[in-house]
Amino acid sequence: MSLLTCDKIQIRDPFVLPVAADGHYYLYGTTDKEPWRDDTGIGFDAYRSTDLQHWAGPFPIFRPGVGFWGTHHFWAPEVHAWRGRYFMFASFKGTTASRGTAILVADDPLGPFVPHSDGALTPADADCLDGTLHVAANGQPWMIFSRDWPAIRIGRYSAVPLTDDLRATGGEPIELFPVNAAPWVIVPPWAKDGPCYVADGAFPFHFADGRLALLFSSWTQSGYATGIAHSESNTLAGPWRIEAEPIFDRNGGHAMLFTDFSGQRRLTLHQPNEPAPEHPRFFACREVAGSLRLG
Repeated sequence: MSLLTCDKIQIRDPFVLPVAADGHYYLYGTTDKEPWRDDTGIGFDAYRSTDLQHWAGPFPIFRPGVGFWGTHHFWAPEVHAWRGRYFMFASFKGTTASRGTAILVADDPLGPFVPHSDGALTPADADCLDGTLHVAANGQPWMIFSRDWPAIRIGRYSAVPLTDDLRATGGEPIELFPVNAAPWVIVPPWAKDGPCYVADGAFPFHFADGRLALLFSSWTQSGYATGIAHSESNTLAGPWRIEAEPIFDRNGGHAMLFTDFSGQRRLTLHQPNEPAPEHPRFFACREVAGSLRLG
C-alpha cells in the first residue's frame, strides 16, 4: 500500500489517536464525500502513520450493518481508548430518528467498529452531533455534544453523564453555553431561511496548570474558525469565559489536540472548510499568556 500525504487525503473533522504501544498515529474523520446530503451514508475510513506526514490507508473501519438505525449524515467519528478497548463517538441521522451521537466499539484502532450504545445517547427531541468524551476529575465519563440547526436557531453546547461502560447515559444533560456567546461568531453566509448560529466540534482539554477549556468551531467574518472557552469553575458547570478572538480563522476548523510521541502538543483541524476537498492540517502549539498559540 502506497503512502499518502495530507494533501491527498479528503477528510473533515480530523481526530488523531496516538497509540504508543505500536508507534502509530490513527487518523479518523468524516470521510463520506458529501455527508450533508440525504443520500445513504457509506461509513468511516481511517489512516495510520508513524510521522503525521505519510499515511497508510484508507482502511474501512465502519460500515453499517442491516438494521442499523443511522441511514445518512455520517459525521465526525472520534476514537478514545477506555478500559482496554476502543470506543468511537460518531453522529448519524435516521429516516425516523433525529441526528445524534452514538457509541461504537472495537478491540483494535482499525476496527471493525460495531454498535455499542442502543442508538444515539443525545436527546431524541433535538438535532445533535459532534459528541466527544470528557472524563471529569472524579473519573465520571461525560459526552459533550452540540445541539444545532435546523432544530434550533442558536446552536449550543451541552453535556450528558455516561455510565462507566459508555453504553448508556447516566443522568440528564446540562447546558454549557450558546455558541453566539463568542463575540466573533456570525450567521454563516449559506443560511437561507433566517439567522442561525452553528455550534460545531467541541473538544475539551486542560492547560498545564489543570485549568479546563474547550475548543469549538463556528463561522466568523473570514470563514470557518476555531476558538477557546475557559471554565471558571474548572468543571463542565462553568461559567464559561470565551476568548474574544478565534485562535484559527483561516477557513478551517473542527479542531482537537493531542500530544505526539516526542511530547509536543499538536492541534489538528480540516482546511479548507469549503470548497472541497478538505485536508487534515497539523500545527504545533504552546501555552502563551494563559491561552494557546499555534506555532
